Amino acid sequence: MLVISGTIQIKPEMRDEAVQVAVKMQTASQAEDGCVVYRFYADLEDPNTFRIFEHWESDAALKSHFETPHMAEFRQHLPRLVADRGDLLRYEVSNVAKL
Repeated sequence: MLVISGTIQIKPEMRDEAVQVAVKMQTASQAEDGCVVYRFYADLEDPNTFRIFEHWESDAALKSHFETPHMAEFRQHLPRLVADRGDLLRYEVSNVAKL
């Protein structure tokens, strides 16, 4: 299982469009085989910081995700919407338990 988690800083003047692009991306990604969770969240202290959380069943599913038309479209929007490159981390998880 893989988890991708991190932040993306959105240009304040582009926030409304960024929300629309993010919702479209997460909806399309959630429909992919091997995607367990794909969500964007706004930070509680800074609404222009978007947090992303992805959960993938396998490396193959994640690699396939990077080749989708919706990922290509999403990448085209990023230069206009984001203020910086972001900070994303990939975690390889071997065990999960409820708290």
